[in-house]
Amino acid sequence: MNIEKIFENNRVWVQNKLSGDKHYFDNLAKGQNPEVLYIGCSDSRVTAEKLMGAKPGEVFVYRNIANMVSSLDFSAMSVIQYAVEQLKVKHIVVVGHYQCGGVHAAMKSKDYGLLNPWFRTIRDVYRHYEAELDIISDDKSKYDRLVELNVKEQCINVLKTSIVQKAYRKKEVKIHGWVWDIHTGRLIDLKINFDDVLNHLMKVYHLD
Repeated sequence: MNIEKIFENNRVWVQNKLSGDKHYFDNLAKGQNPEVLYIGCSDSRVTAEKLMGAKPGEVFVYRNIANMVSSLDFSAMSVIQYAVEQLKVKHIVVVGHYQCGGVHAAMKSKDYGLLNPWFRTIRDVYRHYEAELDIISDDKSKYDRLVELNVKEQCINVLKTSIVQKAYRKKEVKIHGWVWDIHTGRLIDLKINFDDVLNHLMKVYHLD
């Protein structure tokens, strides 16, 4: 994409917004009040606001390769804490997508250098569900299922954090695991029962 074209697109976008509402940017500058924290993949085909039909200020967005939530990723942890404590979001949504390049890359026998630790976490998800995944003979179906399981595990990682545990137990925030089907454009709710997940986690991950 031509860089100059980006600035031209921006000028057109500004004009379009102001022609519909001359106070559009004044209102934006007053602040944000999102009810949803969206944790998704950085894939350029997956734009959070568009696939959710969300307006500016409605969704707080954090994206990285393969929608990972790691306790060692201080960027992710700070986003979650800020969203829960300061913005008071009511929903945390982890969204994966089929044909995820990060998931595919992680399962290749290849040295990715700096990316190795990042992809290792995805490989850990495979190892955890190896028995289920290995009986799936079709590669596409296997990768699709790994995408779903990765979303589930990242939701669990969200729930392991103290700030989310406290808010969840107070019923101040809900957690959701979704997958975006790139072939149809539809969002799929994995319908994970996080009450059961939390009960299972409490023995090891309970944080007062």
